[in-house]
Amino acid sequence: MRSEKRKKEWNQHKADSMIALVAIIWGSSYLLMKIGLGSIPPFSIIALRFGIAFFFVVLLFFQKLKLTSKYTLLYGALLGFILFAVFAFLMHGLETTTASNAGFLTSTTVVLVPIFHSLVSRKLPEHPIIFGSILTMTGIGFLTLQQSFAFHNGDLLCLCGAAAYACHILLTDRLAQKEDGLILGIWQLGFAGMYGLFCSVAFEKPTLPANTEEWMAVLGLALICSAFGFVVQPIAQKYTTPEHTGLLFALEPVFSAIFAFLFLHETLSVKGYFGAVLVLSGVLTASVFSKREF
Repeated sequence: MRSEKRKKEWNQHKADSMIALVAIIWGSSYLLMKIGLGSIPPFSIIALRFGIAFFFVVLLFFQKLKLTSKYTLLYGALLGFILFAVFAFLMHGLETTTASNAGFLTSTTVVLVPIFHSLVSRKLPEHPIIFGSILTMTGIGFLTLQQSFAFHNGDLLCLCGAAAYACHILLTDRLAQKEDGLILGIWQLGFAGMYGLFCSVAFEKPTLPANTEEWMAVLGLALICSAFGFVVQPIAQKYTTPEHTGLLFALEPVFSAIFAFLFLHETLSVKGYFGAVLVLSGVLTASVFSKREF
């Protein structure tokens, strides 16, 4: 019994580590988009990012995909639609709100995950999760809010994106217990890219990258941020809790700031560095002191 408990704790430790790595990688996506994607419309970015990622992982795991069941395909289509919705909301929201407001509002996923999970499970989150969420959200506020917080038209879209992402985390947690996480992760990439392509053709002029720099940015988003990140996420979530997943993804804005400092020479204010420390403290509080049961 004790050895089984230790095995579960070790599996969750490894799963949390993998999700933290994914969050760090996703922190680089802001850098890649800032460098190379200014001229590509939102739906085209989604189609390219997830379409290229899908074809890449299919080449790697073609034999594995032969085990796809009709339920896995259905669940992949559902997760892919929610994933598409997340990025559609966020990208269009950024067109009519500030980056500071968008960063704070989309990071509310950290709080929405335990709230939504509590509504579904009908029980309150553990105290370390609650305290960690408060610390994390306070830190994100210090990290991203540089000026006055005023609502813009895009703010509601960013909140919708955060809510959709919280639903994606919770649904992935549920479906990863039923299906093969790797196969599920691959198919969600394909469906997200397909939805992006349909919307690009229907609502905008499909656009390809115009130069080498933009192609490098697209390939970085597709192969590193999407092919790796969104395939590893459902695999790792099978061995951890949705609350831990939401909190660990709060590392994303912290490492986004770090990458911006290293490659774009952007610096944070004292308030920003204080916020980064609070985010890390919140993540550690929830991860170390909460009970490891799932």
